Amino acid sequence: MDAAETLTRWQTEDAALRARQRDLPPAPLPRSGVVGRAGIDTLRDMIEGRLPAPPMAQALNFVLVHVEPGVAVFQGRPGAAFLNPMGGLHGGWYATLLDSAVGCAVHTTMPIGRGYTTLELKMNLVRAVAPDLPLVRAEGRVVHGGRQVATAEGRLIGPDGKLYAHATTTCLVFDLPA
Repeated sequence: MDAAETLTRWQTEDAALRARQRDLPPAPLPRSGVVGRAGIDTLRDMIEGRLPAPPMAQALNFVLVHVEPGVAVFQGRPGAAFLNPMGGLHGGWYATLLDSAVGCAVHTTMPIGRGYTTLELKMNLVRAVAPDLPLVRAEGRVVHGGRQVATAEGRLIGPDGKLYAHATTTCLVFDLPA
């Protein structure tokens, strides 16, 4: 598939995902959406529009597009709202998108009653994302899922397959309070 076909597919998926979320109020995820549920089920319900996306995702203009065990993919729309004083896309936007992908990849592996938090995030920016690039994707994959520690890696790519940034994370895994 060439870059134009990939971009068209991504735009179609983006419109469908945002339409499913449109009727949900921008609110924090209710505790019932997390407690007593496996992590992947919570994320799948967000994709299907049964649970709201986190308000931060709306503020930074990205959506969760795909999950499977050990994998999470987010899609973001870079834009002028995220520029730094020098006119480039702020590194914090890259970092938040990648942190979401690698963290949610870990989240897909959480059984009922278990949670995680990021201990460390390392990111490398390898190419500037132009603010007029319509969409980028952050793909996160679990490298190790242990009882106390999980690690994951992620890549930020454009529809042409170009790599813009990559990241790794270490997460602390723990029992959720009842």
